[in-house]
Amino acid sequence: MKNTLKLLAITLFLSTNIFSQGSSGTNAKFEYRSLIDMQTAGVLEKGFVGVGIDVMPQGIVISGIEVGVFNNFSFGISYGAFNVIGSGIVDFYPLPGVYAKARVLDEVEMMPAIAVGFDSQGKGQYFDELNRYEIKSPGLFVTASKNFELLGYFSIHGMLNYTLERDDNDKDLNLAIGVEKTIGSQISFYSEYDFALNDNNPLSFGDGKGYLNFGLRWSISDGFTIGLDLRDVLNNQKINTFSADRALFVEYIAPIFK
Repeated sequence: MKNTLKLLAITLFLSTNIFSQGSSGTNAKFEYRSLIDMQTAGVLEKGFVGVGIDVMPQGIVISGIEVGVFNNFSFGISYGAFNVIGSGIVDFYPLPGVYAKARVLDEVEMMPAIAVGFDSQGKGQYFDELNRYEIKSPGLFVTASKNFELLGYFSIHGMLNYTLERDDNDKDLNLAIGVEKTIGSQISFYSEYDFALNDNNPLSFGDGKGYLNFGLRWSISDGFTIGLDLRDVLNNQKINTFSADRALFVEYIAPIFK
């Protein structure tokens, strides 16, 4: 047992002092581009590629790839399916998700960073009769992010978005806010609140309380970040009788050409 603890301590020491960081903690090498589901003003650096995977309840797996094409501009594509993990028939999403983001204003002392973009990838099960995901995609969005030094770093984020998933006749603009707090050199805590203004009418899935989500991210090696997410802590979704969906997140970022 003592030898196991020693080995674990050595591994943690090496991961902290030898390897480059991922996208969490005070030593983060890369900007995080989203919290749990909401977008931030972060953009993948030019010349890098990022691969991410979300593993969610009901065997849902969503994978995506993102490329930093120019300074302050990145784009990507994603795809997922329901019941990938488990038994029975795999139900694939009807279309891939498309993502693009451009930062139009870099952060300065008195102003937040601002970015605009589009993201058609929703989360959860897809419902053909309503042409929507359980958690609607952001669609067109504008985001703002501001960082502060507070026992490490503390960041505040806001997003205004307009989803294209509107067959439930809920066509309102939506608002989300979120925070990130670093916990040491490798770990960050995330929290976000999606007001779900576009998902609260009688035909929608939301019950009017909004979506409160939490997440942890750990940069464990060179460009490699893992995380745990808790979604819908307020049990806003009417189609589920349980709250706090647990999900895993994995991301790897590397230069396109070494």
